[in-house]
Amino acid sequence: MLKVFEKNSWFSWTITTIIAAVIFYLSSLEFAPGTPTTNILSIIYHIMAFFFLTLFLLISSIKRKHLTLIPLALILSFIYSILDEVHQYFVPGRSSGLFDIMINTTGIIFGFILYYIFIKLKQ
Repeated sequence: MLKVFEKNSWFSWTITTIIAAVIFYLSSLEFAPGTPTTNILSIIYHIMAFFFLTLFLLISSIKRKHLTLIPLALILSFIYSILDEVHQYFVPGRSSGLFDIMINTTGIIFGFILYYIFIKLKQ
């Protein structure tokens, strides 16, 4: 399955862009004041969103050929995580914080680990 995404770069970049757009859109949704925003579903969402963003960013850009770009892809995912939290700061009813960035980073790390396992299994 990984080869399909690596072969069809336009497709994997499209998925990466859609994931980033969905994250931005969901971060733009307003909540009523006083609505609790940190619960188990929120944590799972953050982990999964940045897991898939990182995984597809790695698939799109690295393609098992340009391994030196892995740190750049991870840094871009982390920067997007920070920008997402800054964006949420300005959305009414939303909060931003270091805890969310740490949860996002967990998803980023999981995405990297899975991609790294794929690379090692194929070698």
